[in-house]
Amino acid sequence: MCNLYRMRHNSAEIARLFRAEVPSGANYADEVYPGYPGLVTAHDQARVMHWGFPVVLTGRQGQKLKPKPVTNARDDKLHTPFWRASFEKRRCLIPVSQWAEPEGEARRMTRTWYSLPGGEPFAVAGLWRPTDLWGKCYTMVMVPSCEQMAEVHDRMPVILRPQDWDKWLDGAPHEAFELCRTWRDPLLVDETDEPWAGRAAP
Repeated sequence: MCNLYRMRHNSAEIARLFRAEVPSGANYADEVYPGYPGLVTAHDQARVMHWGFPVVLTGRQGQKLKPKPVTNARDDKLHTPFWRASFEKRRCLIPVSQWAEPEGEARRMTRTWYSLPGGEPFAVAGLWRPTDLWGKCYTMVMVPSCEQMAEVHDRMPVILRPQDWDKWLDGAPHEAFELCRTWRDPLLVDETDEPWAGRAAP
């Protein structure tokens, strides 16, 4: 699953590649963590939303705990009540430069980054919804991992080819679901010494 990604291209590049107007002064970081703002696009508009659908858990004594951002939606869960309405009515594109997965021994994990050859941002399939807690929020759709990263994690984001963007955004649910498939083309892999731990908390 993905809990860290980069969006290091500027607003002009996103506007050109995604044919979407980016709001002036859009505030999002170049490294996006769960619960923090990121940029999403749909049709000719880009918006800043919080990454992760909020879920309020209950403690052992019945008390409400701090909301947790659910950043990933598995493809095999899209038709369940938690995701169904967003999948059927509110799909979006998430511009991504790279995403990271933790690799290595427990408490010594480092960041391994994945991206596409060529260096341009790519679109990850997303869902969004309005919430009372955090305003508009989005999540990434996940499928089984490709061979290149299967040993690191068993799930990866749905990467959409440009010719499929309109179908993801506007197609019937069964058409959109057909696009939820594992990426088979080569990925660029950057194994780093950056510690996975120590991320900022939302």
